[in-house]
Amino acid sequence: MTDLHRDNAPIESPVEVNESQLPSGQETELEQVESHGAKPSLARPEDDLDKLVGEVTHSEIGITTLLNRLKQSISSARDFSSFLKERSSLEEKHAQGLKKLCRITYETTRRPDNRQGSYSHHFDEITRIHERMADNGANFALKLHQMYEDLTELAANVERGRKQWKQTSGSSEKRAQDSEALMDKAKAKYDALAEDYDRAKTGDRASSKVFGLKGVKSAAQHEEDLLRKVQAAESDYASKVQTANGHRQELLHAQRPQAVKAVQDLIFECDSALTLQLQKFASFNEKLLLSNGICVSPLNREAEGQNPQSTSLRDAVSGIDNERDFKDYILSFASKAPSKAAEHTYTRHPTLNPQQQQVPSSNRQSQHFGSIGPPGPPGTTRQPGIQLQSTSTIGPQTTLLGSPQHMQGPPQGMQDPGYVPSSPAGQPPGEKGHSYQGGAPAPNQFPPSNLNGPQNMAPSHFPVNLPPIQNSSPVNGSPRFSELPPLKPVYGISLDNLFKRDGTAVPLPVSQCLQAVDLYGLEVEGIYRLSGTQTHISRIKAMFDNDASRVDFRNPEQFFHDVNSVAGALKQFFRELPDPLLTIEHYKEFIDAGRIEDDVVRRDTLHATINSLPDPNYATLRALALHLNRVQEKSEINRMVAGNLATIFGPTLMGLNMGGNIADASWQVRVVSTILQNTYQIFDED
Repeated sequence: MTDLHRDNAPIESPVEVNESQLPSGQETELEQVESHGAKPSLARPEDDLDKLVGEVTHSEIGITTLLNRLKQSISSARDFSSFLKERSSLEEKHAQGLKKLCRITYETTRRPDNRQGSYSHHFDEITRIHERMADNGANFALKLHQMYEDLTELAANVERGRKQWKQTSGSSEKRAQDSEALMDKAKAKYDALAEDYDRAKTGDRASSKVFGLKGVKSAAQHEEDLLRKVQAAESDYASKVQTANGHRQELLHAQRPQAVKAVQDLIFECDSALTLQLQKFASFNEKLLLSNGICVSPLNREAEGQNPQSTSLRDAVSGIDNERDFKDYILSFASKAPSKAAEHTYTRHPTLNPQQQQVPSSNRQSQHFGSIGPPGPPGTTRQPGIQLQSTSTIGPQTTLLGSPQHMQGPPQGMQDPGYVPSSPAGQPPGEKGHSYQGGAPAPNQFPPSNLNGPQNMAPSHFPVNLPPIQNSSPVNGSPRFSELPPLKPVYGISLDNLFKRDGTAVPLPVSQCLQAVDLYGLEVEGIYRLSGTQTHISRIKAMFDNDASRVDFRNPEQFFHDVNSVAGALKQFFRELPDPLLTIEHYKEFIDAGRIEDDVVRRDTLHATINSLPDPNYATLRALALHLNRVQEKSEINRMVAGNLATIFGPTLMGLNMGGNIADASWQVRVVSTILQNTYQIFDED
């Protein structure tokens, strides 16, 4: 009995503290911590801290505490990996946007309507600096993405290890607990039988009979039966105690330390990897800032004997010479500047002088053309109104002086400002007077030459190049259209400003180009898909920018019989609009409508959005849509169906650089395709 109770003594922890050896009233430091519920002081020596950590980790709550700590490490690693992913995405978008901006800016600065000279040169250097900064950002984003992938993989591996050791340690702990529960149950049974046996031995002996299942038993028989049961329960209890102690020792000395070490290794691995990635992140940030700083302000290594670095951003900006650029631009037109015009002098016509003898009108015309202007008093000079060329070649618009048709009056282009043709022969000269108006000759004329005297009027040597009529070919006798000054520019001007200036809802370049394609291009294979000649497109653009009201594309000679160049000029007009035809304001509404799957709902939504466009945009879109509908009706010949036209005009009408994602291109095509497929439901044909 005594041995059995000794075996049932509580199992002591691996670290024992003998309180009998301590002074009276003094407790161990650990007991003070546990009794007061306070955390151990950080002022302990390192060995004491390690000892306390070991006691906690090898206790009953050690594995649970370590698993929770490992879960925190995994969560921190995942949070930082998510941060790296978002930062990498932001840096990549910034680098791509900066590169795209540099490319667009570089192309824009090459346009003739931008400043050249030192500004263009140094601004190119500025864009190159930004391109290098964009490259640095792209490399930084790539490294951050690699760090994100490494941390994500590490967190996944550590999470798998945590689950494995949680299951292993849990099963070990449960087996020890189950064996102890069986031991407690055996002890309770043993204690109950022992008490019964004790009562049977010391109980009332007067009753000599006990009733049992098999009949009446005497007290001696009952005591003997209880003794056998007590002995069997004692044996079972002893085996359960031995088994529980074995499982407990295995747990304390093998399984729990192994699990504690494995979980601690996982914690240290995860924390070390996270710290390493944080150090790399700090290093990469420093490298990015240093690289961008060197791009903005390169180090001066000339003193070290190395090649000098690129120009700094400050030097590139300070190198712009505004005064020199202005003078160079003005001097580039020095060869085109006309000579100084002579002072205008009023000359009284001889027919109004009654003292002089009137000259027949035929002679007056001869005299007038001999001096290229109204006759004046001796000593006066006159600026010629036409260009005389010393050549014997006579073009289709070249007329010889002195010919019969020339005698009827000066041709167009030879008249001075304010000149009124002379009255024909036989008409009284006083019916139509000559009005004097001041003004210099046309600026495109050559400097004046001495034209007085009959020797300069020989018809076989001096043909007169007359300017072409408005609807004649732009190739014969006309100036180069690429050199025409932009008197009334239309390219790059908003539709609202064109409407206010010209008073036409549909801009003149659009109406003229649509008319030309309707007349000559509906049966041209690949119309709007094939590119025209860039030279012709530039000349057409110059014609419109000079004076669009003088352009008439009903005559194919005006667009060089190149209808594809007309189509290219039309697309370029829409691309250069400051605000796209479908407007930035309504861009999101069009894209959202394009995402609608139902064809009828998508059409009606687009119809409502189109009705909200400004009047010039609506009128221009209507004219273009009806025209493109006529193009697709000839698709069997020109091979341009609605889908092909939508692919071409989608980005052109909605803006090449709109939207935050390249995926918007498909929705742009879908929007324009829906408009072309429902043209007569959206717009009135009349």
